[in-house]
Amino acid sequence: MSTRSIAGTGSIAGAGSLSESATPLIQLRGVSKTYGQGQAAFLALKGVDLSIDRGDFVAIMGPSGSGKSTAMNILGCLDRPSAGEYLFQGIPVQLLERNQRALLRRYTMGFVFQGFNLLPRTSALENVELPLLYRGVAARQRHVAARAALERVGLTGWESHSPAELSGGQLQRVAIARAIVSQPLMLLADEPTGNLDTQRSHEVMELLAELNQDQGISVIMVTHEAEMAAHARRIVHFRDGQVARDEIKEPAPCC
Repeated sequence: MSTRSIAGTGSIAGAGSLSESATPLIQLRGVSKTYGQGQAAFLALKGVDLSIDRGDFVAIMGPSGSGKSTAMNILGCLDRPSAGEYLFQGIPVQLLERNQRALLRRYTMGFVFQGFNLLPRTSALENVELPLLYRGVAARQRHVAARAALERVGLTGWESHSPAELSGGQLQRVAIARAIVSQPLMLLADEPTGNLDTQRSHEVMELLAELNQDQGISVIMVTHEAEMAAHARRIVHFRDGQVARDEIKEPAPCC
């Protein structure tokens, strides 16, 4: 598969501009992951089957060592399965070369981490612009898109502030703005409220829910907090490297 076809799966025009398809956004088919060799080998995932549609909001939960973080790394193209298939919109990701996986991440995925991962001596605006800089987007277009993303997360007026001048909740909002500035198909959030107090945690979760509902961005979140997972429409429980339970919440009544 060419890098051109991978890059074509996403665009700065936004996730909503892509044609809808009956094909699931992501599929794991019999995915296993082994770390180490011989007697030191550890089977982190054991034949996982998982399908997630476009527009889903999924929380992945499980105790330490359950395989949830390994699954997230595979979904984000940061790691490869030892066995089985990972299909992203029908693309067999496990067959892609390193640079092709990097392109897939760049053009279709946004990442939010517990530790924010912002550049400390760089303004909020410049931090948000980074994904577009890596894409080669012109400076003027980067500025416009980054300001719009910061406005979307409620940080208009904070563009010139450095991370040291922002609260924990604001830092995570900047991180979310950076993740959505290129309007990805999928947002991967790894313990996004782990460093926040309860009020700020709920504010971040409400923001993720709004992005999911209003912009159609698929959200896949790893969390150990049931209170935060309750914001998702679906909760997948991992245990001992397998999917132990898959809960799909009933939609709330309209009136």
